[in-house]
Amino acid sequence: MADTAPTAPLRSPLSQVADRLAAATRTSGGAIRLAELPFLAQIDVRLDVKGAATDAVGLALGLRLPLEPDTVVRAGELTALWLGPDEWLVAAAAGSQRDLERRIREAVGDEPVSVTDVSAQRTTLLVTGPRARDLLAHGCSLDLHPRAFGPGRCAQTTLGRTQVVLIARDEPRAGFWVLVRSSYAGHLAHWLLDAATEYV
Repeated sequence: MADTAPTAPLRSPLSQVADRLAAATRTSGGAIRLAELPFLAQIDVRLDVKGAATDAVGLALGLRLPLEPDTVVRAGELTALWLGPDEWLVAAAAGSQRDLERRIREAVGDEPVSVTDVSAQRTTLLVTGPRARDLLAHGCSLDLHPRAFGPGRCAQTTLGRTQVVLIARDEPRAGFWVLVRSSYAGHLAHWLLDAATEYV
């Protein structure tokens, strides 16, 4: 029987612009940093928040699923995002999706829960630096002031006319994660590079 396993190394959606993102970071003089965080594990979880599965998933992951709209809970390398009244996205280190999915499925048992690996659906852009909020504000209608969108907040929004999930990291200096569908990642990266010319 022929071996059908892929032999070529994985290629991230933004591998072709990695050098340009790094160059923009260097030439900004520390004002911004742009980079791709490829292949993060992303598991979409849907369940009845009033059912027993909510606590079971929290125990299995070592974190409580956020119940307040547009908030983020972190524990170690795990990040859980509130996406809707019955939907969360759990993000973790690259390659951990099978383990995460298994842990969640085992924890919920026969409870009616949807657990879907969506890791290949999106890639993640890191946007940090003292001018990160200014850069994102060029193409996002959200109020990104720390009082309105500070650490621990997330939102499904548009950036540069592209649908994204925007996450304010735990500390202001940690900046933002921008989760974007892989098919739109190149467009968004070029938009960010163009907007970043103000700081180079």
